[in-house]
This record gives sequence, C-alpha cells and structure tokens, in this order.
Amino acid sequence: MKRLMVIGIGSLFLLGSCASQKSALPIRGEVVSCSSITQAGVPGGIVLPCMDGKGSLNFGLIRGPIIVNVWGSWCAPCKEEIPYFRSFYAKNQITLLGVDVEEAKNSDGSQFVLENGMTWPSVVDPDGRSRALFGMGVPVTWFIDRNGKVVHKKIGVLKSEAELRKLAQDYLHLVVN
Repeated sequence: MKRLMVIGIGSLFLLGSCASQKSALPIRGEVVSCSSITQAGVPGGIVLPCMDGKGSLNFGLIRGPIIVNVWGSWCAPCKEEIPYFRSFYAKNQITLLGVDVEEAKNSDGSQFVLENGMTWPSVVDPDGRSRALFGMGVPVTWFIDRNGKVVHKKIGVLKSEAELRKLAQDYLHLVVN
C-alpha cells in the first residue's frame, strides 16, 4: 500500500512538473519586414523606418484594411493588450502594424517584440515625429480602410480580444474570428 502511495505521489509530482514547464515556455516574437504593408498614392505624410532596418513606411501612403497599434516597451497598458493582438492576428492574419515610440534606446523596442510574441511588422519613431499624427499618449490603435482613410481611432488600452474583433468588424467591415 505504501509503495502504491509513493508511486501515485511521484506520478502527480512528475505531471505537475511537466505542466509547469510547459506553461513556463517563453513566447518568442520576430522582428518582421514592413514589405507586406500596402502603400499607394502621392507621397506625403510622416515617414518612419522599419524596425528590421530595411526600408521605411510613409503613413500618407498606407492602404488597408490595416490595424495600426502605437506602443512603447515602457508602457504597461501596451504590454497588457499585446496578447489580444497576438491571438487576434494568429486567427485572422489581418494586416497589423506596430509603431514603437519614445524608446530610451533602439534595442528596447525590438526586445519587446521578441519577448511579447509579436510577429507582425513594426516601425520605429526615433525622434517623436509621429506625435503630430498619433498624439502624445499610448496605446493608440487606428483602423485604416482600403482607401487609406483612418475610419476609427481607439485611444487607450483595449480591454479584450472581443473588443478588438468588434472594432475590426464595425470599422473595417471584416469577417473575423
């Protein structure tokens, strides 16, 4: 009987160890090229360099449907909403663009992308020029239609993936999961 108890307790310990190891696995992101972002029209607007160091995006030329999320690695609410974007993006593959602002050093943004499992393109605002476009606070999320028109601005943190899904449906008229 004691032997069975020892085996049972040992088995529970091993199962518990496996479960905690699995949940402790890090989520890895990737610094992604901006080449998938559609740009068209007459040049004009703010130009920001792509985080991968290969090219730049002109915000006056961006065409959607696209969701643009403005964030900073130092912003706690930004970090809170990233899991909603990550899950939404994995289910829908809708064009998503991050805008990294106000970093103390360039590597802070790319480290944030990697540590938070972001797998969509991001641009970097190295000198605050996007303030004129997005305003001073973060997070901010824009919804841009296929004509390049900003059809909605969500100022502040998204509270759930359901909220993100509803905004995409309402303003971009997309069927989303």
